[in-house]
Amino acid sequence: MLDLSRMRALHAVSVHGSVSAAAIALGYTPSAVSQAITKLERETRTPLLERRGRGVALTDAAVRLAETARELLVLVERAETELDERRGLPTGRLTIGAFPTAARDLLPGVLARLAREHPTVDARLSEIDPHLSMGLVAQGAIDLAVAHDWDINPLPAPEGMERVTLGEDRCEVLVPEGHPLTGRDAIAATDLVDERWICQPPGTVCHDWLVRTLRETGHEPNLAHQVAEYQTQLALVEAGLGVALIPRLGRGPLPPGVAVLRLEPVPVRRLFAYWRIGAARRPAITETVRLLRAAAREGCAAEEPADGVLRPRAVPSASPRGAVPGPSHAA
Repeated sequence: MLDLSRMRALHAVSVHGSVSAAAIALGYTPSAVSQAITKLERETRTPLLERRGRGVALTDAAVRLAETARELLVLVERAETELDERRGLPTGRLTIGAFPTAARDLLPGVLARLAREHPTVDARLSEIDPHLSMGLVAQGAIDLAVAHDWDINPLPAPEGMERVTLGEDRCEVLVPEGHPLTGRDAIAATDLVDERWICQPPGTVCHDWLVRTLRETGHEPNLAHQVAEYQTQLALVEAGLGVALIPRLGRGPLPPGVAVLRLEPVPVRRLFAYWRIGAARRPAITETVRLLRAAAREGCAAEEPADGVLRPRAVPSASPRGAVPGPSHAA
């Protein structure tokens, strides 16, 4: 009989592309994942991994077996969800993927409260770009994703998933102190066509939004520095090396040598939580989503009640309990 934990390891390698990445996702060591695959090869009497340079690749038989593993894990998840629902209490392992600024500013308070109130939930967080996180949810590699898109560049979600809106995160142009545009009430994208930009690397939602917006002015953007961390971008702006478009969520205090410009129309990131339809009734997911929404609402109400900007802080300990409002299917 095939061992489910070994099938899970094979599925993780299939989804994440390597033994080391699968180990991180599962919370195991690479050695443990390799041993699980080796034992599965003995059980099936079939080679499952083959060397490709410094890495490994799944054999044709392994690809088919990984798809069977995915189907088995769906059935297991359904059974676990039904049992959890009968017990009525959040429990079990919950894997969450979140983009960097949400992982830094939104998730810590939520996870801390979840641990205090529901110690039987083993929540595990991974930092994952929105382009990847929803696919990992759909494939069963993670349970819940906190993702974002931009108002002019919606991020599609795979079928079989549900989502709930957490809030909006507005973005501003940050420039070195003394920049010629400082002091103006608002600026337009056409005012920025000659700037040297500090932005995230290609393939990220933020990078794609910036390039698309500036190209719509008829100019190719001058992307001088491409770095992932917003704090590094801030340091480069403060050094006078360019300008950056940075969301408020996760930005932190501005250095003294950086000024803020308001771009019109205001760029907005929309924040969502996504999960599989089959796990929608799982108490650990509904409770985590409830806490995420509470954190978002508390951040908005506490810091900027007029415009709904999302700048979360710690979730209040006396927040009322209750079910997550009905989620809408992702478009």
